[in-house]
Amino acid sequence: MGGRRGPPRGGLQTCAPHRGVPASLPARCLLFSAMALRCWRRWHRSAWPGVRPPPSRSTPTPGFCQQFSTQETPRICVVGSGPAGFYTAQHLLKHHSRAHVDIYEKQLVPFGLVRFGVAPDHPEVKTARSDRCSFRGNVVVGRDVSVPELREAYHAVVLSYGAEDHQTLGIPGEELPGVVSARAFVGWYNGLPENQELAPDLSCDTAVILGQGNVALDVARILLTPPEHLEKTDITESALGALRQSRVKTVWIVGRRGPLQAAFTIKELREMIHLPGTRPILDPSDFLGLQDRIKDVPRPRKRLTELLLRTATEKPGTEEAARQALASRAWGLRFFRSPQQVLPTPDGQRVAGIRLAVTRLEGVGESTRAVPTEDVEDLPCGLVLSSVGYKSRPIDPSVPFDPKLGVIPNIEGRVVNVPGLYCSGWVKRGPTGVITTTMTDSFLTSQGLLQDLKAGLLPSGPRPGYAAIQALLSSRGVRPVSFSDWEKLDAEEVSRGQGTGKPREKLVDPREMLQVLGL
Repeated sequence: MGGRRGPPRGGLQTCAPHRGVPASLPARCLLFSAMALRCWRRWHRSAWPGVRPPPSRSTPTPGFCQQFSTQETPRICVVGSGPAGFYTAQHLLKHHSRAHVDIYEKQLVPFGLVRFGVAPDHPEVKTARSDRCSFRGNVVVGRDVSVPELREAYHAVVLSYGAEDHQTLGIPGEELPGVVSARAFVGWYNGLPENQELAPDLSCDTAVILGQGNVALDVARILLTPPEHLEKTDITESALGALRQSRVKTVWIVGRRGPLQAAFTIKELREMIHLPGTRPILDPSDFLGLQDRIKDVPRPRKRLTELLLRTATEKPGTEEAARQALASRAWGLRFFRSPQQVLPTPDGQRVAGIRLAVTRLEGVGESTRAVPTEDVEDLPCGLVLSSVGYKSRPIDPSVPFDPKLGVIPNIEGRVVNVPGLYCSGWVKRGPTGVITTTMTDSFLTSQGLLQDLKAGLLPSGPRPGYAAIQALLSSRGVRPVSFSDWEKLDAEEVSRGQGTGKPREKLVDPREMLQVLGL
C-alpha cells in the first residue's frame, strides 16, 4: 500500500498499509512527505441511490450565512491523526491563512497507521510546523464526545478515522485459536495498545497468510526476517522476543486469483525475494502463457509480473543459487486458491491446516473473478493469518454509514445530507490505494470544504472550537493529550531505545504513558 524505502534512521521506524513514517517530531503538526499525486477513481453518485447531490455553490444552506468573512477564523475539527487526517489538515492550513485545525485521536499518540500499521523496517517522512494545528489525543469521538457536539463547536468537521477493523473470512473454523487477523498481528509487533495481549503462537513450522497484498508480504517478511535484522528497528521488545523463539520456517501466501491480479507491489516482492536466509517457492505452472498476456498491461503491472516470471521459471545465478541453498526458511505464493475451511486438530482445540478450493478465473481485466472448482487441497499449518482487507466502523449514530461498503456515504468528501460534515481517507473511499492515494483524496476533501466555506455554505460567525469541547471533556473526566505531551512521550521512548541501540522503545501501555506525563 509505496514510496517509503530507505535505511533505518532515528525516529519512528514504522510503516503501514499506508506507507510512510515519521523520523523526527519537533513539530506541533506533522505533515507527511510530499509525493507525486496519483489519481484515484471518484465514487459515482449512483453508489447511494436516492442521495441528494450537494447544494449549489451559489445557494447557501438554509440557516447558514451567505458569506464567511476572510477576517474570521474558521475552526475546523479533524477526527483521526493518521495520514488522511494530517493531509487534510495540511491542505486546509496551506490554503486558508486563518484556519485553525484541531485533530482528535483516540490513541494517546499521533500518526495512526504510520506508527502502528506497517513493518518496522520501513522508515521515511518529513515534518513541518504550524501554530494553527493542535493535537488532542486520548479522546474517543462517539464515546467521550459526540459528532453533533463537535459540529456545534466547529465550523466544519472532517472524519478521517480510517479502517479500524478487519474483514472476516466467513468460513468454518475461523474462530479457532491460531487464526489471527493480519491487522491485529501488525498492531502487535508495532505496539498498538489494543493488540498487546495477542500473543500469537509461533511454535509451528508452517504459517499461511490468506491474501496477497502488501500487508500480507509485510507480515511474511516479519515472520521470516532473522531477528538480529529487526533489533535496530522500533519493533516492540515483546514482539522481538517472541520472534526470536519462533519456529516458523515456511510461510505460504495464498490468493484467490492469479499472478496478474496480485495486489502487492514490486518493492515488497523484491524484498521478499532477497530476504536473508530464505528462498522463494513458486509453481511455474501458474505462469504458463503469461508472457504473451502481459505485453499490453500497464508498466507497473508488467514489471511486477516479469519479476514473478523470472523468479518462477529461470534458474538463479551462481551466487543466488548458493544463497538459496543455505536458506533455512522459505516462503511461497499459492495462486488460484480460495479458503473453504480452517481445519482443527483432532481435539478441536486449535488450527491444524486450511482447506483450499482450486479456482478458475472468469471475466477480463478489472472484472476478473475467481470461481471455486470442485477440486480442493488441504494445506497443513499451525498459524493462519487473515489479510483479506480492512473495514471501517460507524463512529456515531448521527453519521450516515454504509455497512455493505464499509464507508461513510459521501459525494467528493461531503457527507450526504449533513452540511458541514466531511470525510477523507479510507472511511471515505474504502481501504484501498497507497499513501499518495490518500494524500490526493484528502486534498480533494479539504478543497471541497474550503469551496463551501467561501460560498457561504458553512456556519458564519465565531465558533468556540476546542474551548467548548475541553469543558465537556473535563466534566466527563477525560484527560486529553497535547502534542507537547506527545513530545515528552517521544523523548521517553527514544531514551529507552538508546540503551539497546534502537531508535526508540515504544510505550504500549496507556496507563504507563499517563504516568510518564503525570496525568
